[in-house]
Amino acid sequence: MWQKKGRIHHIDHYNDWMVSHACVPTALLLNEDVVRIYYAPRNSEGRSIPTYIDVSAKNPEEVLYIHDKPVLEPGELGTFDDGGIMPCSVVRLSETCIYLYYVGWNASVLVPYRNAIGLAISYDNGETFEKAFPGAIVERNRDEPFFTASPCVIKHNDQWIMWYASSTGFVISDGKPEPLYEIKYAHSTDGINWVRPNITCIPPAEKYQCTARPAVIIEDGKYKMWFTYRGSFDYRDGKESYRIGYAESEDGINWNRNDAQSGIEFSDSGWDSTMQTYPSVIVANNKKILFYNGNGFGKTGIGFAVWE
Repeated sequence: MWQKKGRIHHIDHYNDWMVSHACVPTALLLNEDVVRIYYAPRNSEGRSIPTYIDVSAKNPEEVLYIHDKPVLEPGELGTFDDGGIMPCSVVRLSETCIYLYYVGWNASVLVPYRNAIGLAISYDNGETFEKAFPGAIVERNRDEPFFTASPCVIKHNDQWIMWYASSTGFVISDGKPEPLYEIKYAHSTDGINWVRPNITCIPPAEKYQCTARPAVIIEDGKYKMWFTYRGSFDYRDGKESYRIGYAESEDGINWNRNDAQSGIEFSDSGWDSTMQTYPSVIVANNKKILFYNGNGFGKTGIGFAVWE
């Protein structure tokens, strides 16, 4: 079970561009002493722009440093990430080189938005990043016509593997379109050019359910995934709000879902009592640590739990 340790960071008008939220914590073990958590605060216009905090690897309740500058800026007008950026997954290639996979936002007309997946690269151990390309690396295509989002990428032996959310369409709720999506699989030889066989890994457990934001580790010879899921009609801190699910796989493609084994439930009150979402799982000092958002899609901040 995950032993919840509480909230460690939230944003409340920290500066002019860090006005609210601390969305999508994305953890990287920087060294044996420090975990860096990339996340996206929102500015006064509601746009997400990523930055990071450093916390103690031995005691993540101890915040060591709060970075007060963006690590990436929204793209040029008309590009896939001109509306905002959310970090999602980090892969270390060397002592200094790190790949950051992120979601870019575009406002849309008939539906609220469309997303796509981008890549940024750091050459200074994750302090600054530059976009690898002005365009997305995983975008909607002939088999996936709506949008792509929330990637988790790992490099295992010589193969790169991505699990990501792929939209399957929209449903109308209270007169407004709400997106549907499910977790799919892709693979690559270089982390840049991806083969997408259109395989669903975590299908909805019921009609209008959505699955997204996978966090995968390899442990005991198995792929273990924590992910987030919700309903479509009352999910903004309501009865169909985001929860954290769980699945296991022998090959990373075919998964056995068992949400009862996720190891975490809503708190009776407080910052994560109506929503738990956007999990990020790492192993530090031989312990599994879960970082996640609570109520309001990150409005109440980032907390963590330790597997015991």
